[in-house]
This record gives sequence, structure tokens and C-alpha cells, in this order.
Amino acid sequence: MPTDIEIARTVTLRPIEEVAADIGLAPETLYRHGRHLAKIDMATVDALRAKPNGKLVLVTAINPTPPGEGKTTTTIGLGDALARTGRRAVIALREPSQGPVFGRKGGATGGGRAQVAPMEAINLHFTGDFHAITAAHNLLAALIDNHIYWGNALGLDPKTLSWGRVVDTNDRALRRVVTGLGEGVSRETGFDITVASEIMAILCLAEDLHDLEARIGRIVIGRTRDGREATAADLDATGALAVLLKDAIQPNLVQTLEGNPVLMHGGPFANIAHGCNSVIATRTALKLGDYCITEAGFGADLGAEKFLDIKCRAAGLSPSCVVVVATARALKYQGGATVGRVAEPDAGALEAGLANLGRHIANMRRFGLPVAVAINHFAGDSDAELDRIAGWAQAEHGVEAFLCTHWAEGGAGAIALADHVATLCEADAPALRFTYPLDLPLEAKIEAIARTIYGAGGIALAPAARRTLARIEPAHGRLPVCIAKTPVSFSADEALRGAPSGHILPVREVRLSAGAGFVVAICGDVMTMPGLPRTPGATRIRLDAQGRIEGLS
Repeated sequence: MPTDIEIARTVTLRPIEEVAADIGLAPETLYRHGRHLAKIDMATVDALRAKPNGKLVLVTAINPTPPGEGKTTTTIGLGDALARTGRRAVIALREPSQGPVFGRKGGATGGGRAQVAPMEAINLHFTGDFHAITAAHNLLAALIDNHIYWGNALGLDPKTLSWGRVVDTNDRALRRVVTGLGEGVSRETGFDITVASEIMAILCLAEDLHDLEARIGRIVIGRTRDGREATAADLDATGALAVLLKDAIQPNLVQTLEGNPVLMHGGPFANIAHGCNSVIATRTALKLGDYCITEAGFGADLGAEKFLDIKCRAAGLSPSCVVVVATARALKYQGGATVGRVAEPDAGALEAGLANLGRHIANMRRFGLPVAVAINHFAGDSDAELDRIAGWAQAEHGVEAFLCTHWAEGGAGAIALADHVATLCEADAPALRFTYPLDLPLEAKIEAIARTIYGAGGIALAPAARRTLARIEPAHGRLPVCIAKTPVSFSADEALRGAPSGHILPVREVRLSAGAGFVVAICGDVMTMPGLPRTPGATRIRLDAQGRIEGLS
């Protein structure tokens, strides 16, 4: 079976100007990064705001196996299928992080015949957005330490400083570090991965450059010795950080292997951040197409909940429908099968795992949204198991489920799903309902997500988390909350699969992201700086004799 990169190299890509022309963008609106990558200038983005919106379709998934279930692949396949049926669709995706590219999961450009290209460039340096975010984040860290070194005029309390550093690599050795050794002012801090940076979240939720700069100024870096919150604006850091991000805020235009337009912009992880591409890219896609097909990271308990409760609430967006991606192998994994056995037929494990799909369907309906199920086909899947999934979804939840073969066939493998999605979008726009009102206390918001979305019996706040909530509630209590937890379970325990009920969500830490506009609750043992697996993907990536990249997936 050919690899993703081998499949991608069989396709001759269109010049990016041609892709842009299909959605009404003139060449002068683009900043090109070679033949096949471009940014859309912000003047064009701003001018598009006067146009009416197309229909927004959210693609999410059940809780995945550790390697993932092809949610991005399905998003791309659905967009290509809509185009094949004569509908104008624009796909909006997140950019890949080099952490998983060189770690366990690989890249984030889809797979098989449902890919975004050029996959090598996108999965590595792309247009430099992540480098700019990393630079801006670390400049603020350097300004903080420099301010203390030169006398600490603001009276910052070093024990309260919450702004560390970031790098876009899985590197567990950087989780806890001591800086300033030999410089007279040393302190313990640490690194997160770039996709967990508040700067990443700010770029993805900002309306425009003005809003970006305002949000940067609201970043809380710690407290002064008299207890006042200190911000990036207090350090006069706002302008310099915005300058580093002035190009990164422009959405990126690329294409599928079938030559259809994709806006790929921003990349917060959904297990440790809010997991959605930028508001700017989503809104632009809605103006340029009759359909915007977008995805939210990991399972619907993480990415979709944050897409709806955080992104849609902040940006005034509302999907016309939701597609929940399921696979036979993930359902068997949720039903108790080991990762190494999920490709084998196992009717018992499949039956036990169907409850996981059912809860995700029910959760999306709680938001008031119509739901369809996409059964992403893997080679070797049992026909009987695939039929059982589709029949169960219809019988138990009244939801249409479609077998999708876009990995092997491109858009042609998702035509039935595309037709059904278009039909759902023709109905009156649903009224989006949120999991909680913003006037609930922060602790109650966390508990609302735990009970409503996760099926938990309650939450358990660690003493440090409780103290943080008490401190930030008066000034920031109306912010939404962003849960950071494992993606493979409704709970914070990776071993608790299926659709568990009555479990307790342990909240070990709370972080304020005042610039992004939410509060992060870190649960269980999830890490904001992942580690590499025993055999990292980096060990398989190399250059061949012709200087071409091999081993990317």
C-alpha cells in the first residue's frame, strides 16, 4: 500500500493563483510562498466581511485510538465530495504542529486521496506561523526576566509569574527548568509546546490586527507584590509582539489533492487548548464558499465542545450541522480491545463501544444541532461491523450513518455523506445552545461540562486549583472554560473507555488566559508539554538520494 507522501507525489498541484481564482480571489490579494502556498492579505479579509455567509459544517469525532481516526481526512473528503457534486465548498483546517509530526501521530494534512498539499511543506515550516508565535511568546518571557534583572520597577512577585516559554517540539526534559543561573536572578519555570501557548489561542480567536494587539495587552503574566495582576501591556510588550505576528495573522491558502481550496490557519491542540482553526480563516471561508467545512480537534467531548462553547460564542458562529466521525477500530477500542487488536473482528468489543458514539451524538444534539455520522473506512474492516454501526445509529438515535471511502477514492468516496450534509444545511438554521451561561461561577462551568458532556458525577478541585479560581473569579468569572484532559476517554483516565458515568473529574491546576478570553482547567495527568514515544516518528524521516523527504505521514 503506498504511503501518504507517495500518493501525494502522484498529483500535479495547481498553481495557487488558479485555486484562488476559483473562489474569487485575484492574484494581487495573495502573498505567495512558492508555487503552491499563499497568504491572503488582511485588507481582502476585511473587505469580505460585507458578503453573506455560507453554511458552516463542523466535523468532529468519537474518542479516538491513540493514532487518531481520520477526522481531518474526513473533513477533506467531505469538502472534495461537495465540490464533485457542483457545490462550492471551502475547507478550514488547523496547521500541523511539529510535535506530533516527529512524535507519535504524524502530520495533520489528511491521508490517502483525501489530503491537503503540499504535505511536506505544510507539515514542516509551512508559512512560518508557528515560528512567529513561538518567537512572540518567548519575547514576552525574555522581557519579563529582563524587567526583573533591571530592578523590577513593577514590583513583580517572581513566585507568581505564570508565563513560561514554548517550543514546537515534544520535549519532556523542558517541562520544568531553572532559568537565570549565574545571572543573579534565577527561578523555576518551564516550557509548553507552542500549540498550548496563549499567543496561539489569541491569534486563533482574534477578529483582526487591532483585536490581536488588544488581546496581547490583556495577557496576565503574574502578580505584583501588592497582589495586582500584571499584564503584557504593563511591560510595554504589546507592540513588539503584534509586529512579530502581523504576517502570521493572515490566513493561509492551500489545496486538496483534487485542487479544491483550503484555508489552513492556526493550530491549538484540543486536549490542552481550544482545538480550533482561526476565527479569521473560518469567517473568510464562509464568505468565499457556499459551505465552510471545518474540524475541531480530537473527540467531540474536547474539540467540538470548545468549538461551540468558546469559539462560536466569541465569534457569533453557528454550525448548520455536525458530522461525527466514527471507525470500527475506535469503537472496538472503546469497547475494551487493545490497540494492537482493533483491526481484528470483535463483535463484542464493537457492541460495547457503541455507547461512546451514542453519547457523542446525544451531546451534539444538546447543542441543538442536526447530526450525521461518517464511518471512516479502514482497509480490513469487517462489512458486518460496518453495517452494525450504521444500523445502530439509525435504530438507536435516528441518525443517518454513511460509509466513507475517501482515503482510497478521494471525494468520490464521500458523495452520499455530502448529499446528506447539503440536505441538513437546507433546513432553517438551528438555534445553538451552550453548555452553560457565562454568568455561572467558573467552578460551576467546569462542573457543567463534566456532568453534561463527560457523564461525570462531579469534579474534584486540587487545593491549588481552588485557590486560583477564588483569586480570579472576581475579575474573570464571566469567561468560558477550556478543559485540558486526555482525548481517548470521556473521563480524565485513559483506561476508562466507552461511555462511563459517575466518575469524578480531577482538576489539578487552573490557568488564566485573559488575553485569549478563557480559563484553562488542567485535569488528570495531561501534560502541556508532551513527550516523545519510545520510537519517535522522527527516526523514520529522512532525505532520499534525490533530496526528497521520506517517512512523513
